[in-house]
Amino acid sequence: MGRDIQAIKISGEDRRKYRDKVRRSLDAFARMLRERLFDENPNTVGQEIELNLTDERGMPSMRNADVLEAIASPAWATEVGQFNLEINVPPRMLDGDALDTLEAELRADLNAADTRARTVGGHLVMVGILPTLAEQDVHEESMSANERYKVLNEQIFAARGEDMRIEIDGPEQLLAFCESITPEAACTSVQLHTQVSPDAFANYWNAAQSIAGVQVALAANSPFLFGRKLWHETRITLFEQATDTRSDELKEQGVRPRVWFGERWITSVFDLFEENLRYFPALLPICEPEDPLATLDQGASPQLAEMSLHNGTIYRWNRPVYDNAGGTPHLRVENRVLPAGPTIADVVANAAFYYGLVRSLAEAQRPIWTQMSFTTAAENLHEAARNGLDAQLYWPGVGDSPVSELILRRLLPLAREGLGQWGVDARCADRLLGIIEQRCLTGQNGAAWQIATIDRLGSERGLDRREALRQMTLRYIEHMHSNAPVHTWSQT
Repeated sequence: MGRDIQAIKISGEDRRKYRDKVRRSLDAFARMLRERLFDENPNTVGQEIELNLTDERGMPSMRNADVLEAIASPAWATEVGQFNLEINVPPRMLDGDALDTLEAELRADLNAADTRARTVGGHLVMVGILPTLAEQDVHEESMSANERYKVLNEQIFAARGEDMRIEIDGPEQLLAFCESITPEAACTSVQLHTQVSPDAFANYWNAAQSIAGVQVALAANSPFLFGRKLWHETRITLFEQATDTRSDELKEQGVRPRVWFGERWITSVFDLFEENLRYFPALLPICEPEDPLATLDQGASPQLAEMSLHNGTIYRWNRPVYDNAGGTPHLRVENRVLPAGPTIADVVANAAFYYGLVRSLAEAQRPIWTQMSFTTAAENLHEAARNGLDAQLYWPGVGDSPVSELILRRLLPLAREGLGQWGVDARCADRLLGIIEQRCLTGQNGAAWQIATIDRLGSERGLDRREALRQMTLRYIEHMHSNAPVHTWSQT
């Protein structure tokens, strides 16, 4: 989905051919589901982590090409903005001490990468939105050199027909007009992948949708954008707006957005890929030579390149992934709601909570999504994004509840049970879920720490907002490197 492409000129015939090819891919996919041609190993998980780059003063650094060259590892790649990087974490079985090992490996990889980045004046920062990012930092010239982003930018604005409007209301207000998709680059996330069998996919996707709001409230880490204090997880609404191909008129007509929670619970993974074709015109209509049905007739597994590329331009908060690694196709749920950071300890604790809770709910005798409307799950996501750990979320059997109370009383025990089903060591599960518990008890996640620190820097030291954000960012980086979970961070 993130593959490189060359500069292209797109014709009407290209779009017609691509639509036909996606339909053919969808036919092949349906046949593969019927004939049960997928790897059904359920215990494999993986992660992608997006990061920001700063200079030694904590200000955005537009040098990801230089930093990538210094890191010199195929696990690292560019993201949309020149101030972004991404690391792809190899998949692994989720059992035993796998999460402890993951935490140790991530710390080692990120520390090594940061050391190399510093040789060219860069510093890596895991945070949902870089607090020091200014409006003048996000323009077409600050987009990464990868041709994919340039073509994507052209196609989104061709579909939209006008500048992008970013309007966010919170404690403070933001209204900005943008001529490129680069504001999307302000949104840096952790993406959690879970490989599942086709038969189990719908349950895992539905379960992931039902807890998206809880995840965001717990992990919120993006309260500032362009110097304004907005939502606790501003990244959610910013990403929804920064990739929107719809004019106001198309919104009024009910056209679906490219960043999409969805509109219904599903019964099969096929539902999601079929919706992709039915609702969304292609942004990158690039055809490959493979005939997927002919490949199947020959006894091989097709790449379904067109279906996968189209899927990669529809930004569901929980996205289906088809992959054909080593000739054996498999399916994954890609969970995309979490911001990056604050520390590796927090990231892995968030992952443990998600993996445990989603398994427990997906395999429950009475599915949670039969007790909650889909609209309520979507409303929970936006309430959580606005208010973080101060959010009131709806949960079946509880009603509207403070999210911390919901997690402590209902969801942590389910997450612990789910990690046991994965085969995760009890000691490891207790340690990581203990981080989640303390975050709820203290009321301090990344967003709460950032907001409180800025308030103190302003009221006690008289700093203006720009300087307060810069000094807060430097403190954040120092804490991040300590790997002490965010609930332990001092605000002074």
